[in-house]
Amino acid sequence: MMDIPRIGIVTISDRASRGEYEDKGGPAIRATLEAMLSVSWQAVTRIVPDEHDRIEAALIELCDREGCALVVTTGGTGPAPRDVTPEATEAVCERMMPGFGEMMRRESLKQVPTAILSRQTAGIRGRSLIVNLPGKPSSIEMTLHVIFPAIPYCLDLIGAAWLDTDPRICKSFRPEGK
Repeated sequence: MMDIPRIGIVTISDRASRGEYEDKGGPAIRATLEAMLSVSWQAVTRIVPDEHDRIEAALIELCDREGCALVVTTGGTGPAPRDVTPEATEAVCERMMPGFGEMMRRESLKQVPTAILSRQTAGIRGRSLIVNLPGKPSSIEMTLHVIFPAIPYCLDLIGAAWLDTDPRICKSFRPEGK
């Protein structure tokens, strides 16, 4: 029997981490993944403040100790001084995957001109892929649908847990014979 893949979901928000604001980003990620994925999986959630060290610690814990194949973050990707999610992600990753951020911005620019201010990115830590999403729930759903077709094959290539999607919702791509 295969282990159930684990997916980390991290909300990065000062107010949500203090309980002053309802976390809407984390639940939006979870709902979108529940609709997309055709395999059983387990969510491992965290809410952390916009602090570089705390974000790094959460990402390391989810990748190294919790064994998450995929870690998806929301929040902290704008140009404001406390938006440090991309820097924390880069600090813990061995290799960056800039195509994910490029694709998310390209799609978001179809909706709003301020998408150019977004700094979403992705990177690999060991056998985990970390992806930084925007904070708005509608943007989370839109960007996940745009990038997710490449995620299962990326996970295959780094030796992570096997994920697949419901092709009626989101068709993942794997080369012939993979």
